[in-house]
Formats: sequence, structure tokens, C-alpha cells
Amino acid sequence: MIVDNALYRKGERVDLGLETDDLAGVRAKATDPDDFVWVGLHDPDSDELDAVADLYGLHELAVEDAIMAHQRPKVERYDDSLFIVLKTLWYVDEEDAVETGEISIFVGHKFVITVRHGSGGALSEARHRLEGMTNVLAHGPSAVVYAVCDQVVDRYEEVAGSLQEDVDEVEQSVFSTQRTNDSARIYVLKRELAEMRRAVLPLREPMNRFTVGSVRGIHSDAGPYFRDVADHLARVADTIDTLDSLLSTAFEAHTAQISIQQNDDMRRISAAVGLIAAPTLVGSIYGMNFKHMPELSWLYGYPMALGLMLVSSLIVYVISKRAGWL
Repeated sequence: MIVDNALYRKGERVDLGLETDDLAGVRAKATDPDDFVWVGLHDPDSDELDAVADLYGLHELAVEDAIMAHQRPKVERYDDSLFIVLKTLWYVDEEDAVETGEISIFVGHKFVITVRHGSGGALSEARHRLEGMTNVLAHGPSAVVYAVCDQVVDRYEEVAGSLQEDVDEVEQSVFSTQRTNDSARIYVLKRELAEMRRAVLPLREPMNRFTVGSVRGIHSDAGPYFRDVADHLARVADTIDTLDSLLSTAFEAHTAQISIQQNDDMRRISAAVGLIAAPTLVGSIYGMNFKHMPELSWLYGYPMALGLMLVSSLIVYVISKRAGWL
């Protein structure tokens, strides 16, 4: 569906009084040299995207990538237009899951088209914020690319912050005095970090190119704004590496603690066996009932056997307690 379709002139949105789905009407109004149109689509079907592609002359390969989605973050040039793919991320805390979506951006002469897939990463916030920044919006389609990239990377930072909280919880659980089973959660978090890495790392090189104005179609004056985005992106990448390292360390510590706990269990089991084995030994000897066993005719033989069982158990208990097995 077409979410928005607007004409911008000299850094301001122009109210044309046309319907949002009137693509040709809005396009025809972009007559001034600095005019450009921003068309926003969300989960369009092939017919909707083909109509936009025919009107704006989009390359068929880029259109195919935009409709199919599930692309790697990238920047490609097709004839006189630029095609950019970004991964959107949002975090579902209840499931420790990083959900992904996608935004495709077509940048050409006097137009920018954004195609969004997934429930996250709505661009209405970026559009409204950009419309309040006339000096930035005056850079034309480059300003839209900046606003979209800035919002996407800001969401990356939010997801990284949520993952940081979960990693802290895992660390506290691993090093607590209680017995925990954190290996499954550690694996899930490492898998989500890998998902996040696939969205973040491929985007660093294009952002660096945007900062120096080496990409045709991106205004060189917008370089400082993209530099800010690139800095945030680098910070997110560092956070991902740090969290992944912390999870690896936590897993090693968890494995070591399991080994220690198993050794403690074996010591306790050995001590318990000793407590049972000592009186059992005495009882089995006295249970043989041999005719010539001296204690059989002794008046205190039975109490002595019971006392010997108690003393042997007490000796095993004291030894085990001093050894830390109990």
C-alpha cells in the first residue's frame, strides 16, 4: 500500500490537494529545479510496485529485489538511480528475539521511493522529523536517505541496549550461588547477535562512502549528517562484538561451574555411601551368626555392635565434613 506521496520544495512539504495514490499527479507537479517527490510504500504487491516503477523508470532488477525482500544490506547503482537496502531491527524481550524487516530505497532525479517490509521500522516518524528540519530537507533526496538511515541505526542502538540488559541478566545468573541452566539462553542470545551483525556490518562501508560524498546521487553537503550515522553504526558494531565476547565468557564460566557442581555432587554421594557402608560392614559381620563368634555369648555384644556402627558412621561424617564433601 502507498503510505504517503508528497512533493517537497525548498525544504518544505507542498500541499497539492491530491490523493495519496495519485502518483502521476504528484510527479507532474515537480517542476522546479529543487523539487523532489517522496513516495512511501509498505508491503506493496507486485502490481503496486510495478506502477511506481513504470512511472519513475526504476530498474527491473532493483524492483525484483525490493518486492522479494530478504536482501543483504547494500548500495547499488542502476543507470541514473541508486538502490539502497537496509535491514530494520526490533527486539521482542519476552522471547529474547531480534525481529528483522527491510527497507529498500530508490534514489533518482527529483524522487526518492521507500519500500518497507515487516511490522517494524515505520518511517512516519522519520518523515515528520525531517519535515521539521528545513535546512536538512533542502538537500533533496539525500536528506531522505539520511533520515531513514538515522532512524534505522537509532533502532539498532535500542536493540543493542535491550540485548545488553539480557546479557547482564545472564552474567548475574551464571555467577549466582543458585544452580541455573543458562546454556540455552546464551545460545539464543548469541544467535540474535549474529542476526544483528548481519544487518549492521554490511552497512558500515556504504555509510563511510556517504560521509565523503563518493556516491553519485548523495549530496556531498550531507556528508556531516551521514558521519553522525556512521559513528552510531560503529558504536553498535563495537557493542555487538563486546556482547558476543561476554556471552562466550559466560558460557565458559557456566560450563566450568557445571563441572564443579558435578564434582561436589560426587563428593556428597561418596560421603553418603561411606555413611551407609561403615555400619553395613559391621552389621554384615555380626549378622553371620557363627557359633564361635566371641561376642555372641557376651551380654554386651549387641550394644557393642550398635555402638561400633554409630562410631564408624560418625568417623566417616567427621572426615567428610572436614574435607568439604558435606
